[in-house]
Amino acid sequence: QVQLVESGGGLVQAGGSLRLSCAASGRTGSNYGMGWFRQAPGKEREFVATIRWSGSTTIYADSVKGRFTISRDNAKNTVYLQMNSLKPEDTAVYYCAASPRGSVYITSYDYWGQGTQVTVSS
Repeated sequence: QVQLVESGGGLVQAGGSLRLSCAASGRTGSNYGMGWFRQAPGKEREFVATIRWSGSTTIYADSVKGRFTISRDNAKNTVYLQMNSLKPEDTAVYYCAASPRGSVYITSYDYWGQGTQVTVSS
């Protein structure tokens, strides 16, 4: 089992920045790929970014490419999502998740955090 806890969400004005963190505990010795997803009210949960265990491969959704950066510190069992140039349409609950390899597909993820709210005002 892997437990994931997100933090760093909040209210920010359009154009601002936030940094989300996801702390992992439990079977963190396994080489999990990590991903960030988000879910806006009335919408399905969607892929945001993913990173392989080594950190050598990252993939982003087109909607966040060039504005968001995913990174990880395996020594701290923590994954980050740096979000810059935020837009009102980025408003959502953001979830981190763990997958054996890391993937853009939600069904590939075995473990999920509880989520952290990000609200971007116009």
